[in-house]
Amino acid sequence: MGPGPITVDPRVLRAMSAQLVGQYDPAMTGYMGETQELYREVFRTENEATVLIDGTSRAGIEAALVSLLSPGDRVLVPVFGRFGHLLREIAERCGAEVHAIEVPWGQVFSLEAIEEAVREVRPQLVALVQGDTSTTMNQPLEGVGAVCHRHGALLYVDCTASLGGNPFEMDAWEVDAATAGLQKCLGGPSGSAPLSLSPRAVEVVRSRSSVEAGLRADPDAGGTPPAERIRSNYFDLGMVLDYWGPQRLNHHTEATTMLYGARECARLLLEEGLQAAVARHRLHGDAMLAGVRGLGLRVFGDVAHKMHNVVAVEIPDGVDGEAVRAELLHDYGIEIGTSFGPLAGRVWRIGTMGYNARKDAVLVTLASLEQVLRRHGAPVEAGAGSAAAQQVYA
Repeated sequence: MGPGPITVDPRVLRAMSAQLVGQYDPAMTGYMGETQELYREVFRTENEATVLIDGTSRAGIEAALVSLLSPGDRVLVPVFGRFGHLLREIAERCGAEVHAIEVPWGQVFSLEAIEEAVREVRPQLVALVQGDTSTTMNQPLEGVGAVCHRHGALLYVDCTASLGGNPFEMDAWEVDAATAGLQKCLGGPSGSAPLSLSPRAVEVVRSRSSVEAGLRADPDAGGTPPAERIRSNYFDLGMVLDYWGPQRLNHHTEATTMLYGARECARLLLEEGLQAAVARHRLHGDAMLAGVRGLGLRVFGDVAHKMHNVVAVEIPDGVDGEAVRAELLHDYGIEIGTSFGPLAGRVWRIGTMGYNARKDAVLVTLASLEQVLRRHGAPVEAGAGSAAAQQVYA
């Protein structure tokens, strides 16, 4: 019950137990095509360039940034938590000229603040986290893409922690590149990163990509590589798109088992319905929020902009936060999260996401947390957390 990874949906685990097939087996290429179509629906996009990156969600982030950025490109990163700092670092490692704006942890940016920064910096790319689990904040995205395009910039969004549990509209919000992971609201394991690129973003990638000499009939007939060739082979999205596209140009060996899992995550989400899944995450997130408040605990940050699927709870004075986490895990088999940076040791992060966005998981977590807090001398009223959550469910 932490901020991710979460308990994997048993149906996803079952799908991942299937036997491997060759990467060019018609069944395998069929699964790849089905998975692309499923994730177009998940991202709410018509983008042809919708694929999986074999690696954790950070692999998806790095693939997007290293493929879209040339050394010296100006990048604007609005930072409101740990993962904004991550985007900043990866962009710097790509050789970009990175400009960051920041708000205190627990807040988000107004559209006006983003537009003012875009107008001042004139970036080629704006890199933004939607839901940052370090603070639990959900950055509003509507209008940001239009601002970027008005000023000649692309918009990249990391929606790892938010996709599937909070609204995300890639095309309607004019997002040019988006990456995610399975281990949050999608209910799967870490290890596969869904990614989608708009035609604008594909144009940039194609201008910097090339075909490996070993794939050409005449290795010396490929011409001169682009002046600013993508500086990673594995994360070269041009080559990845050629691998997933009709050409099926060999790049890497697809992580078959992860493909099975990613396909099942998307299939289950769409079977439930995107709106229904978002509503489910909202309901159980609201119940957990009410429950921790019912226990007399303070909630960190601007709750009006909190993600549906995780809440940051301030650790009561005089309570050893790590000891509480250890007892929850040892005595009840429940894991909740700590935090990073300025929030380390100050808050617990409790998730209600993916397979764990369920009434029984919420109520058992609240009842268990109450027992541990009472043992640590916190003044909590017996049954108050569960009762508050039940009011939400009533």
